[in-house]
Amino acid sequence: MGAMPFSELFKGKKVNRDYPSATKDGAFVPHLETSDKLAIVEEIERSGSVGFWATDHGGNTVYLSPAILECLGIEFCQLASVPLQQLLVPIDGESDGRSLGLKLNTRKSFVNLTVQSSNGARDTVLKLSGRPLYDAESNFVGFRGSAFDATEEFRSEEEASRLAKFDSLTGLANRHRMEQRIDSTLHAFRTAKRSAALMMLDLDKFKQVNDTLGHAAGDQLLQQVAERLRGIVAGRGEIGRLGGDEFQILVPDLDDRGKLGELAKKIIQALSQPYSVDEGRAIIGCSVGIAIAPYDGIEREELSRAADLALYASKNGGRGQFRFYASDLEHEANLRKRMEEDLADAIESGHFTLEYQPVVSLKDNRVVALEAQYCWADDERGRVESDTFLPVAEGSRLIVPIGEWGIRRACEDALTWPESLRVSLQVSPVQFEATGFVESIEGALDETGLDPTRLELRLPESVLLGDASKVDKVLATLFKLGLRLTLDQFGSGLSSLAYLRRAPLSALRIGANFFEPVMGNDLGDMELVRAVIALAGAMGMETMATGVHALDLMHELNRQGIDQVSGFVYSEALTPEQVCEELDKGDWVLAPTDSGTQRATRRTVFRKIGLIHEDHYYDVTLRNLSRSGAMIQGLEGVPVGTMFVLDFGQGQLAVCAVRRAMDDTQGVEFEQELVDDGAGGLCTRHRVSPYELAAAGAPLTALPPGKYSMAPESSSANSFAQFKLSSNAPSQTGKKEAA
Repeated sequence: MGAMPFSELFKGKKVNRDYPSATKDGAFVPHLETSDKLAIVEEIERSGSVGFWATDHGGNTVYLSPAILECLGIEFCQLASVPLQQLLVPIDGESDGRSLGLKLNTRKSFVNLTVQSSNGARDTVLKLSGRPLYDAESNFVGFRGSAFDATEEFRSEEEASRLAKFDSLTGLANRHRMEQRIDSTLHAFRTAKRSAALMMLDLDKFKQVNDTLGHAAGDQLLQQVAERLRGIVAGRGEIGRLGGDEFQILVPDLDDRGKLGELAKKIIQALSQPYSVDEGRAIIGCSVGIAIAPYDGIEREELSRAADLALYASKNGGRGQFRFYASDLEHEANLRKRMEEDLADAIESGHFTLEYQPVVSLKDNRVVALEAQYCWADDERGRVESDTFLPVAEGSRLIVPIGEWGIRRACEDALTWPESLRVSLQVSPVQFEATGFVESIEGALDETGLDPTRLELRLPESVLLGDASKVDKVLATLFKLGLRLTLDQFGSGLSSLAYLRRAPLSALRIGANFFEPVMGNDLGDMELVRAVIALAGAMGMETMATGVHALDLMHELNRQGIDQVSGFVYSEALTPEQVCEELDKGDWVLAPTDSGTQRATRRTVFRKIGLIHEDHYYDVTLRNLSRSGAMIQGLEGVPVGTMFVLDFGQGQLAVCAVRRAMDDTQGVEFEQELVDDGAGGLCTRHRVSPYELAAAGAPLTALPPGKYSMAPESSSANSFAQFKLSSNAPSQTGKKEAA
């Protein structure tokens, strides 16, 4: 049965034809008969510009113009006893907040409600208007209304709105939308006591892409970055491009710093893979800063500033890193600036030295090479480890003159060793790309007279992913000089197999991080190791393993066919004088030992932390730290098995049990392992929630620096301290010393 004309609704109904004439400004206005009006309505229907609809007193649809039925993809037979609100639904965000059903039920007139078909068969958009109809006895008989096709207008407005909210190049949310999303999320989450993480991303070396390949290639790269981010985040959060090469990710309901760190690592690794653009091949990197609400900020401005500070710290830490916000980052930035200045002075004053870690052949345990490591003896700081100052030197490009000095000094030291020993140095990507890099090596070899075959350069994987023509030219020149080239830290996920074939490499050096998952599986799976060994063998390269500290791992690597090993399992780094002493003894053969395991897993520290036991708070000294435990000093008479809570500051509490007790020193084991903090240190997965502190009466603010603000005071009048402070305990800040 086809759609009936609008006039059919009025058949059989008594219609008042006694319309009075009217005048307007003295002009006579004739009236039309009802039949004539209906004819006009039907003509309008046939034009398709406007349609009409009607419901009965029960809300069921009794009429829809044929044009409406057609554009919505609805058959006339579907109208029988179907409420209008089941056929047409308001478009999200386009109504005044009240559904069509509610409007019909309240029997109030409405105008220009934006609706679409409920079945989604067509993308037609209608503007719907209607008014209630009553009979002569004031009985409600239904609604009558009109509708016109507003699809084009709606799509145009929708596109304009999209352009106002989304980045036109990448399709990601723009700065304005991200600000709105963060504001609304934080506001809603405060009420619900939920958390949210904000990640700030900055692309490393993107400017070089624009400068060398052009802005069109840069645009293509940014589009690919957006696609990679979508694949990683996969609906878990909102991604925005703030402008240029800055991106932002809002991740709701995630405050686990272990999981956030893993997400940041995935992002950094994915964005560091090569990009194919019309002008060629491009390589960039990524740095990430992370802040978490409500811990690091309550309002958007506060949280964004915290994430910015963390990003700044990660970029200054050598790029290609992530950092969590910490309250001391501003202080750290000032210290970093001062360190840069002191490093520049140290180059001139000769305060740098080299130490050498033996590289041992697993065939006979003979030392075959010595890996140079930088050391800085500062007048104020004392001995500064390379992990501390090299990232600063890298960010400030001071690594270039430091590297030049290191190559020359290593060549000079190697002249005093047997000719069978080679010297190995790590080359920074900044150093490799610097003008005059090859010339500085040639100069060092000429001045010292060292046989080039005894000099080994360890190249990080990121070097191979630079400008292909430049990389190939430099590597070819170094190879012609006779140097040994080794790919350093293989297994970080950046290597291209194609480049492994092209580059004149002598060895693959597997980093310590490559073995962490293996060790975590109790050596149950060495398939990746075997694959690397097979790959190296097929390409005629040796294999080296660094950071090997456990005896069982060393034995397993030996069974798998690894050629050479360095790490605490054989020896720690030695001074040049100690190297000469060992060489004077004759053949240098080292016996592996398991004593290096603790040296590797424990990080030596010396700082004051808090310790909570029952209702008392003590200040103690943290002597060393690992993922699973720590050593503390300051309390006497602590039995094994005692439960403590360690307060590392800024809401970081770790529940632990005493496993060893020696005088005023205790070894403790954590209930939950610590995680990487992105800066080479460790942190707790979770922190004391500001919501919990607010529930206890404290104001709702970001976590302050220092101790846990709700920690009990040892001066409580209703209790006494169970443990005595030793003479090695630090001063008890703000509290009476426990007796």
